[in-house]
Amino acid sequence: MTKADIVNKISTKTGIEKLAVQTTVEEFMKTVRKSLEEGQNVYLRGFGSFVVKKRAQKTGRNISKNTTIIIPAHNIPSFKPSKSFVEKVKKNVK
Repeated sequence: MTKADIVNKISTKTGIEKLAVQTTVEEFMKTVRKSLEEGQNVYLRGFGSFVVKKRAQKTGRNISKNTTIIIPAHNIPSFKPSKSFVEKVKKNVK
C-alpha cells in the first residue's frame, strides 16, 4: 500500500477531500520524522511506537579491500507495533 492508496482510502471513508487528507498525512509523517531526529519517541496507543535506538560503536569489515573499519556509534529509527496490532496481524495468516 502506498501513501496515495492511504490518502484515497481515508478520503473515501471520511468524505474529506483528498488534498486535505494528503496534507494531513504528510504533516503527520513530518512530525514523526522531526520528533525522531530530535531524539523524542512517538507513542500511538493501540498502534505502536516510533523509537530511536542507539547502536554502539563496532568493528566491521570492508570485504572488497579486506580491511577492518570502525563503525561509529549512531542512532536509528525503529517501529515497535503494539501487542494488539501484532495479535491481529498474526490471526490473519493465510
